[in-house]
Amino acid sequence: MAIYRATRLPSVFAGAPSTTNHLAWSLLAIAVGLILWLTIAIVNAENLRQALATKACRDRVFYAELDQRCLAFVQTRDHWWQHLQFALTHLRS
Repeated sequence: MAIYRATRLPSVFAGAPSTTNHLAWSLLAIAVGLILWLTIAIVNAENLRQALATKACRDRVFYAELDQRCLAFVQTRDHWWQHLQFALTHLRS
């Protein structure tokens, strides 16, 4: 058994201190998750704003009303990154 312990690397022993900075990696994971969540929220908000601005979801019977099912599924631009690009470049409009 002593020969086996002598051949193992020092970091394999139980109780050896970890060289990984868990706080930094945890903060990075949380920050990336928050950025992804905010990106999805911005894309959805811009999609709804564009649908309301272009009146893409008017009710066919009552033109002053909105079709709520249409708002849930409407896609006003071809790709999600177009919504993100527009939202990030047109902050005041």
